[in-house]
Amino acid sequence: MLRMPALEPFDPETLADLKFRAKKQLRLRLRGLRGAYPEQVLAQAGARIVERIKTLPAFLEARSVGLFWPLLQRREVDVRELAELALREQKRLYFPAMSATASGFETSFRRVTALTELADRGQRFFEPPAEAERAARGDIELLIVPALGVAGDGHRLGYGSGFYDATLPDFCPPARAAAVAYDFQLLGELPTTDSDVACQFVVTDRRLIEL
Repeated sequence: MLRMPALEPFDPETLADLKFRAKKQLRLRLRGLRGAYPEQVLAQAGARIVERIKTLPAFLEARSVGLFWPLLQRREVDVRELAELALREQKRLYFPAMSATASGFETSFRRVTALTELADRGQRFFEPPAEAERAARGDIELLIVPALGVAGDGHRLGYGSGFYDATLPDFCPPARAAAVAYDFQLLGELPTTDSDVACQFVVTDRRLIEL
């Protein structure tokens, strides 16, 4: 019998570096893939995602929702219709925000009562004004978050800033998070670290996964 020598496990620092490199490569591949699709195809897929969320009991029953203003130039799923619907149904509506501190930035969600309150405040995405009401744990019931890639276990891949991994633990639980992505962004698995936070729903144009 041929005996193979046992493989020594990677030390934590090496393993973290390998995962970082793997995520970087995935981001490049997925951004290229999303950019290759015609805009009309993505618009149709995005509309199906929005329709799926509109019938999701977690959205229907939520009295408060956290959303994001899509980076359309990066072809993120256009969920603006959900924001308009939430306001019409008098749900409390919150959007991501970043506040400058002495050591960097502090992440949060802040409430808006009209979509005209959102603006580019220097962080690439549209944010509420700095004086807007800040959400605390328990204020948001459902968070809908973007993803560059997402795995079936709810782990998502973003652009690498770590905004949602830093912010979701401030609200979940009791809030639940739903990652939205086109179906071609659904991956078998993602390299994860202890700081990565999984979502409770994965919503694509072809399927809904509840975890």
